[in-house]
Amino acid sequence: MEDSHIIFGIHSVVEALKQNKDIEKINLLKDSDNPKLKEVEGLAKQQTVKVSYVPIQKFKKFENFNHQGVIAYTSQIRYQEFESTVEAVLETKETPLFLLLDGITDVRNLGAILRTAECTGVDAVILPKSGSAQVNNETIKTSAGAAFNISICKVDHLKDAIFYLKSSGIELVAATEKTEDSIYDLKLNKPLALIMGGEGEGIQASILKMADQRGKLPLMGEIESLNVSVACGVILYETVRQRLPKS
Repeated sequence: MEDSHIIFGIHSVVEALKQNKDIEKINLLKDSDNPKLKEVEGLAKQQTVKVSYVPIQKFKKFENFNHQGVIAYTSQIRYQEFESTVEAVLETKETPLFLLLDGITDVRNLGAILRTAECTGVDAVILPKSGSAQVNNETIKTSAGAAFNISICKVDHLKDAIFYLKSSGIELVAATEKTEDSIYDLKLNKPLALIMGGEGEGIQASILKMADQRGKLPLMGEIESLNVSVACGVILYETVRQRLPKS
């Protein structure tokens, strides 16, 4: 990550938090006796910013900076406000398409998903503030720059986002192996939000229950699952296929 996306020092990081800057994560010096680090941690938790206590070795490359045992990594993109983004899309599109990512933790998977989402006309990608991969240099590189061309929203809780989407007339489709229905049997040419789960556990059970439809991809070989970015691409292009004008 470039130094221009790093904030050093207690006062600077506290001010950035108070001004609601888009901060991806904060590293605090482990075993520090500075009580002000607890102030930083408290403010960060209020904004659901990830905080890690790390050893002094993690600060070695920044030893020429007055970091005071505090380093914040800010986002390289500008996150969009969720509700206003949804409202703007609904005002201009009859069949909007949203993508919710529940626990995608690999930055390369996230980058690949953002690239496909941009190519398939997804109106906004929605991520939880905690438990999600960062949109960092590697994410942006893997996305081939798509991260700059698509609306990305971060929300405190995906459940609240789902309730809001449902109340706005958006149908929720969960991509999951825990169903007998094929994704190819679902009607995807309607106002829709697709939910994709994380690399290990998939979609959380509590979120899966909120889906209006569930669909899986047929697997013909020995492997029991696809990479999440590949699966997401297949489903998004099936959505595109169903929405194309009939000749």
